Amino acid sequence: MKIAKDTVVTLRYKVAEANGKLIEESKEPMVYLHGGYNNTLPKIEEALDGQEAGYETTLALQPEDAFGLRDESLVRVIPKSEFPPGVKVGGQLEGRTDDGQPHVFHVMKIKGPDVHLDGNHPLAGRPLKFTLKVTGVRIASGEELQHGHVHGEHGHHH
Repeated sequence: MKIAKDTVVTLRYKVAEANGKLIEESKEPMVYLHGGYNNTLPKIEEALDGQEAGYETTLALQPEDAFGLRDESLVRVIPKSEFPPGVKVGGQLEGRTDDGQPHVFHVMKIKGPDVHLDGNHPLAGRPLKFTLKVTGVRIASGEELQHGHVHGEHGHHH
């Protein structure tokens, strides 16, 4: 079966820096609903469209096609006194962007009385290599189409 809109794609992936240094490798297969549901990067969908199980490829993506360019307006330094006890480096907190939209910020470091936050994706601003191997393709169920994501094993559970 070929990958097309409204199919469920199962794949293994590796993400590496442009120089080939491995950043992440899937332990479990990634499963996503194909066809513009924002379940994976658009350039990955574009590269896999029309392919079938067994297909392998490596994509070199620039930051704007991967996790975006860095936005320095999403970097914050806030007094530690404004946080609940237990704030730790590596933690995530929901805050607001400059225009008041809810946004997730990562605690990058705590230096003296200040907490340094970054609302950028950790891989933003970096060119990346994605190595992909399609291991399965099936037709999505009506419920998956209605919800806009995959259910069941390795997918979303309600």
